[in-house]
Amino acid sequence: MRGLVVAAGLCVLSALVLSGCSASSGVDALELAGPSGEVTSSITPRAPVPGATVPSATALAPSAVAVSEPAFEAADEARVTPAPVDVALARPENPAGPAARPENRRRIYAPRFGDAKPVNFGRASPDKFAVHGVDVSHWQQEIDWPALRTQGANFAFIKATEGGKHVDRLFRRNWDAARAAGIPTGAYHFFFWCRSAAEQADWFIRHVPKQPGALPPVLDVEWYGNKRSCPRKPPRSTVLAKMRVFSERIEAHYGQKPIIYTTPDFYEDNLRGQFKDHAFWLRSVAAHPRERYPNRGFAFWQYSGTGTARRGVETQIDLNVFNGTEEGWHSWLAQNLSR
Repeated sequence: MRGLVVAAGLCVLSALVLSGCSASSGVDALELAGPSGEVTSSITPRAPVPGATVPSATALAPSAVAVSEPAFEAADEARVTPAPVDVALARPENPAGPAARPENRRRIYAPRFGDAKPVNFGRASPDKFAVHGVDVSHWQQEIDWPALRTQGANFAFIKATEGGKHVDRLFRRNWDAARAAGIPTGAYHFFFWCRSAAEQADWFIRHVPKQPGALPPVLDVEWYGNKRSCPRKPPRSTVLAKMRVFSERIEAHYGQKPIIYTTPDFYEDNLRGQFKDHAFWLRSVAAHPRERYPNRGFAFWQYSGTGTARRGVETQIDLNVFNGTEEGWHSWLAQNLSR
């Protein structure tokens, strides 16, 4: 990948004469090194859902995959100049647009999940939210999706890819089975900071089918701790630039802006006030998101990584809620499912 860095440098020099290098291509050529961390946003119980101006839509526990990546070069930092994002996001509590037609509405099942390590969220309990769902990877092993749906899995985010070399071994089986069970389903990508953003987007596109009725793709951004291959965190400017490259490439292919999944520490380091035109999915397993992500609207809240179900899955599972009413959920689906 070092060849990409040299090529990017030549491109910058050539731009002085020919103006032939785009900002995206420069960012895409960067090879970064950096661990990753967790981030989350905030939710208002049973608030209405995002409207037509809101972009289309896990705990995401990445499987341990050793990937040899080149080290981040300090010279790359100066080359990344992310453009500001000023587009206003219609937050979940400010919905707009028509609801889905009654004949197209999926039944909403009340949650019947337990928790191996329950947390008292007080008045902000996830139980007060109308629409619950799950996110999974191969760690959940075999899943009976029709049964899990009746336990309260009204939506599902399924791990598809990470970096530019790994595909979750049960992705396609889970994807097909969840869709067959009538569950609105989306796929997520765990981002590697030491790999080209465009390469990762292309890897996701290669493995995740473009099908009608899918939830928006998810970009999972966290700090992760593979210190041998990614010993340093990239600077915030580079993080934001790489995220934009990935997002634009995904939207161009699927026609949906990716949802951004994050954790509290990553959010604090990089995402305050950023990506206002994207929907957020926030991890917050010890408190309501508003305490961890002040002033950040969100579409989904991941409130547990230790959930249990009587039927459908034998392992612990990540639990989530949609930030809105039942009516708002139908409206959000009508506006954000792929066509």
